[in-house]
Amino acid sequence: MEIASKYSPSEVEGKWYQYWLDKGFFKSKPDSKEPYTIVIPPPNVTGVLHMGHMLNNTIQDILIRRARMLGKNACWVPGTDHASIATEAKVVNKLAAEGIKKTDLTRDEFLKHAWNWTHKHGGIILEQLKKLGASCDWDRTAFTLDEARSKSVIDVFIDLYNKGFIYRGVRMVNWDPSAKTALSDEEVIYKEEHSKLYYLRYMVEGEDNKYIVVATTRPETILGDTAVCVNPNDERYSFLKGKKVIVPLINRPVPIIMDEYVDMEFGTGCLKVTPAHDVNDYMLGEKYNLPTIDIFNDNGTLNEHGEMYAGMDRFDVRNQIEIDLMNAGLMEKVEAYDNKVGFSERTNVPIEPKLSMQWFLKMDKLAKPALEAVMSDEIKFHPAKFKNTYRYWMENVKDWCISRQLWWGHRIPAYYLPQGGFVVAQNAEEALTLAQDKTGDRNLTINDLRQDSDCLDTWFSSWLWPVTVFGDVFDQDNKDINYYYPTSDLITAPDIIFFWVARMIMAGYEFRGKKPFKNVYFTGIVRDKLGRKMSKSLGNSPDPLELIDKYGADGVRMGIMMAAPAGNDVLFDDALCEQGRNFNNKIWNAFRLVKGWTVDEELSQPVAATIAVEWFQSQLDKTMVEVNDLFDKYRLSEAMMAIYKLFWDEFSSWYLEIIKPGYKQPIDKLTYESTLSFFDSLLRLLHPFMPFITEELWQALYPREEGESIMVALLPVPVKADEDLMNAFDRVKEVIAGVRSIRLQKNIPNKEPLKLEIIGECQEKFNPVIKKLGNVSFIDKVNEKAKGAISFLVGTTEYAVPLGDMVNVEEELVKLETELKYQQGFLQSVLKKLDNENFVAKAPAKVLDMERKKQADAESKIKSLKESITALKK
Repeated sequence: MEIASKYSPSEVEGKWYQYWLDKGFFKSKPDSKEPYTIVIPPPNVTGVLHMGHMLNNTIQDILIRRARMLGKNACWVPGTDHASIATEAKVVNKLAAEGIKKTDLTRDEFLKHAWNWTHKHGGIILEQLKKLGASCDWDRTAFTLDEARSKSVIDVFIDLYNKGFIYRGVRMVNWDPSAKTALSDEEVIYKEEHSKLYYLRYMVEGEDNKYIVVATTRPETILGDTAVCVNPNDERYSFLKGKKVIVPLINRPVPIIMDEYVDMEFGTGCLKVTPAHDVNDYMLGEKYNLPTIDIFNDNGTLNEHGEMYAGMDRFDVRNQIEIDLMNAGLMEKVEAYDNKVGFSERTNVPIEPKLSMQWFLKMDKLAKPALEAVMSDEIKFHPAKFKNTYRYWMENVKDWCISRQLWWGHRIPAYYLPQGGFVVAQNAEEALTLAQDKTGDRNLTINDLRQDSDCLDTWFSSWLWPVTVFGDVFDQDNKDINYYYPTSDLITAPDIIFFWVARMIMAGYEFRGKKPFKNVYFTGIVRDKLGRKMSKSLGNSPDPLELIDKYGADGVRMGIMMAAPAGNDVLFDDALCEQGRNFNNKIWNAFRLVKGWTVDEELSQPVAATIAVEWFQSQLDKTMVEVNDLFDKYRLSEAMMAIYKLFWDEFSSWYLEIIKPGYKQPIDKLTYESTLSFFDSLLRLLHPFMPFITEELWQALYPREEGESIMVALLPVPVKADEDLMNAFDRVKEVIAGVRSIRLQKNIPNKEPLKLEIIGECQEKFNPVIKKLGNVSFIDKVNEKAKGAISFLVGTTEYAVPLGDMVNVEEELVKLETELKYQQGFLQSVLKKLDNENFVAKAPAKVLDMERKKQADAESKIKSLKESITALKK
């Protein structure tokens, strides 16, 4: 196989990915091997690849490829999430652009549009993952809204309902006015906002010009006030007991209630109570039996209870009501105020607390085994610091609002009866039987029943993902699930630890009686080099496919992994991908160098090459042990860098230089075969990180049979490294570096051979290596170095290079003495400062440290210069 002069990713990557697909290397079926299973965190079906996906899926592919090469039956299950809110919003926007309103369509008509959209856009992100090299078993591709997954979702709902875990009721929920649906607490993101604090006057009923002042950040909600609360211990307001105050502008009298819930020190000590629009006010309302006035429509405009503001948007009302309160003399003052405001994680609009009839899942009992599993390390978190975050949420878990006011999703399997009440069933036919049994009315028909119009939260399907990708949740004899479950590793971002990770663990224990995965690896958030989170709005997020086109998939994979320690944010810079591409080129050029050598089978192996082979074998074994340990600890970036340094520093910079034959000279067979074997091992170690270039070169390394691939070749197994040999070789490296440094200092050309004198102990067996890499013609053990020799120490042994006629001694002495005089003068100026008591007393610690460092550096240089001058004068 001919190797091109330059590496071209575009000519390599597509070719080998298709080869892997054609040969079925990604496919997995249960067998006698140890399974290694990953389920993909399903991206939104209508999404496109972004840098977070790149990081997450690169890590998954590294782990799955390595598992194959360890001889395991590796199964990576791909799939997508139907993403109720996001997908429905896109379909609604598309229809709006065509002049069609969702409200003009029946549910079935709308769903037809949604499915068309999904079929058109749904496969894009999975196709993009193939460009990255993702080695998923594509035959197993799942979709959270497909028939198999949907059946399990409905089965689970019915099961939990029958167990008493699911209930329906009016509760305070987070309302998204843009998506017009309830959200769970985890779907609310709190952001710091520059707001205003409004101080409003509530007149005391029946008392002229007497009022109290109530502070609020949301003056529009006064339209739903049904009380004002003060602390019974607050003497300022004791006169209000049993009285009423008037809600500003709308003149509605509301009672004063007294409760120690109110903090006397906070604000004015008076709290307006709006039970329909604040969770704490709702609890007060329940306690004191207050009426509830909901002032908002589902889209965030005010309804008829908004009085003169009915039909206006909530924020327009806020602006207008400020003016109206001012004009009415009912505004005490307005202050700038910073507070945290909840935003919808899906639509990025401020949420509204709202009383709403919803479906809820009780979480406390489900949470207990899931909490214990993580705290006992039955399920291990990497890094472990996320255990505390998880524990806090699980110990304070709230019931999960699982209903959404959407059409795209799993429709809630509840059927309402004409005379009230409901039944929960798989389908309308089953519901009818249950309804007839419940009512005793055998004349009921399917047309008499009305199915709930809401659908389930998207996470209600994805929390079952590790189970449902292998089949029915309640099928205990499923061959796939019995083999692949529990899965091995979950790779995910920490921002969905509650949405997804915790809930999957709960579902695993509830429906399978065991954990869903053994390890959870938390990636960081991908940020730009300035530390900002990557986003379309900031314009700081590169297009992953453009990066792949420019640097190659291997270069991008390596670039992102260079900055990706587990659990820490990733500061991404395109320069990392360039470094990755440069490494590709380094590997390519090293391979071309080796394959370009001519082999002479009659040549005996040079001593230097024998040493190099022994040394590099130990270096390789040591690195393999280190890499295995780092993988066990999920320190993937460090594992990759260990292999990178092994190839770049030890193999390319040292090993190849030692064994490289002279210009147009052949290499001996034994050294060449060892070198090809090393290259084979290095390519295997690199393959999980850089799959494409390693396959290309591995195929060209030896003649291969059709159907062979590095991705199913086994990783090399390390043997015990020779630590003494490696330590000795490290000293040899120092000697060679010292010789090269003298060449550089004295401008002696590399082609000019040097002599080397050794004073002290040394291992002469390494002399052939020193001679070759230092271009040293003669090495001699002496008791005293030659006159004019320049020396350096390695440990306690002195190495001297006699310069002889290679330098002009007189000229060199002038240079050295001039430099010595300068350094002595510089030292005196530093000491003068440090001897100045006034300077030392007033100077900052950093300045003093810098001056002392200057002193130490100057003293070191003076000592070295004096030694060199003495040597030249001998």
